[in-house]
Amino acid sequence: MFGLNQLTKLQRLVLGVIILLIVDVIWVASTEVTRYLYTKTHFDKPYLTTYVKTSLFVCYLTGFIVWRSWCHQCGSSLLPDNGNSENKVVPEEELLSEPIYVPLKTEDKSSGLDSDDITSSLSHSRSVRFSNLSEVRQLSSIHAEDAALARLPYATYRRLQEAHSRVANRLTVKQIAKLAALFSALFFFGNLAYSKSQESDVGIVHMVASTSSIFTLILSAIFPSCNTDRLTLSKCVTVLTSVGGVVLVSISTNRLSEPNIAVGALWSLCGAILYALYLVLLRRRVDNEDKLNIPMFFGFLGLFTLLLLSPVMVILHVTETEVFEWPSQLQCIFLVANGLMGTVVSQLLWLWACFLTSSLVAMLSLTLTIPMTTIADIILKQDVSYDWTFYLGTIGVFLAFFVISLLAFYDTYDPVLIAFKKCIQCTCRRRHLLARYVTAGYNTMN
Repeated sequence: MFGLNQLTKLQRLVLGVIILLIVDVIWVASTEVTRYLYTKTHFDKPYLTTYVKTSLFVCYLTGFIVWRSWCHQCGSSLLPDNGNSENKVVPEEELLSEPIYVPLKTEDKSSGLDSDDITSSLSHSRSVRFSNLSEVRQLSSIHAEDAALARLPYATYRRLQEAHSRVANRLTVKQIAKLAALFSALFFFGNLAYSKSQESDVGIVHMVASTSSIFTLILSAIFPSCNTDRLTLSKCVTVLTSVGGVVLVSISTNRLSEPNIAVGALWSLCGAILYALYLVLLRRRVDNEDKLNIPMFFGFLGLFTLLLLSPVMVILHVTETEVFEWPSQLQCIFLVANGLMGTVVSQLLWLWACFLTSSLVAMLSLTLTIPMTTIADIILKQDVSYDWTFYLGTIGVFLAFFVISLLAFYDTYDPVLIAFKKCIQCTCRRRHLLARYVTAGYNTMN
């Protein structure tokens, strides 16, 4: 559905970066709505909120009603595949259709005689008689398509062959459902941990959340899905720059001394690890967006969440960890609207942008929401102001994001390592020249 294989690598990267920036704006607005639900309407139910948001993914399963290709894909996935279709010898009776007899027409412009006259003249002059009917058999549509492809130009044939291979490698409905069942727990509890960390809105929680890019960098190097996941010194420096920018932004907010810091930081750390695992392992299983029907994947993910994680809500209610309460009409409107835009739409766009760029670029884009949220507070609360450390940290975060995007494009280029090698070479050359100068001076004195 989202395949854009005709785009170049640079165009895919630019499109992915634009989508990630749009998703960041949506998530900043979603964070403000969530904060409004927690503080103003006093609906402090992280599990219920995450459960409702994730379950709303079920609306994507309406694609089986809207799009015929989904139903066709569902039907084709149920057919048995013996794996010998290419080597199987097809009988001639199955290749050709039933015979059709049509009148034989021949024209002789020089004599001006019709076919009947020619036939009658031949019958009088010779003993051989010709039938006025010709037998016509049509080739099967499947094999006729192969025959037509064989007569195409090579360039056109290659493009069609690549398109056919992409369709052939596409995951079936059954495989997508298994994939969604496998990653539903990682996705849900990663989002739950992030929601729980928002209860203690302190700077150290944002600092710990920014470490998700570090975990993504390490896990991508261990479980690479493409060349852009290769570990380089430039990526390490860029990620550390992003984390350092988040630290400066958090320090400038002067919210490091509030209570429940340890609990919020622990939830934030769990969310960072789970989200990094979810993204990297999913990219490991599916390396290209053409293989995965992303709306269908999220639809099954919401279905498994709706069916399998509802008993946990009962356990939380019985143990009074999170007492279940029906939301009011206003709370329900905010909850559903925030779930549709802040989760259903944004998560689909974010995963698509991850396939267009890389896991590290997509994860590093999450750190942009931290200074963007603070900027939103400055706009909404016009009496709030911050010192130079906030703006320095914001510049560092945005600069790290765009640098890591460039490194995803130039995946074999490591400028920091090159500069480091040149510094070492210059230092060794200077020491060598200094040693030669000292040796020459000593020999002159002697």
